Amino acid sequence: MSSICQGKSSWPELVGVKGETAEETIERENPLVNAKIVLEGTPVIENFDCRRVWVWVDENNVVTCVPVIG
Repeated sequence: MSSICQGKSSWPELVGVKGETAEETIERENPLVNAKIVLEGTPVIENFDCRRVWVWVDENNVVTCVPVIG
């Protein structure tokens, strides 16, 4: 689905980094998106949005899965 969105759509290199670093990197590399840091287990809206990237972090604020547009 992310192929319909413009710009970079996935950031596998950010797994294991701090949430704030990931958020800044994502928004710098694709200024069309808004990255949002979310603690694992937190409910989020599940609709697809080309302007959003969930940055899932653990209790240590470390990114736990690949951030992707959606």
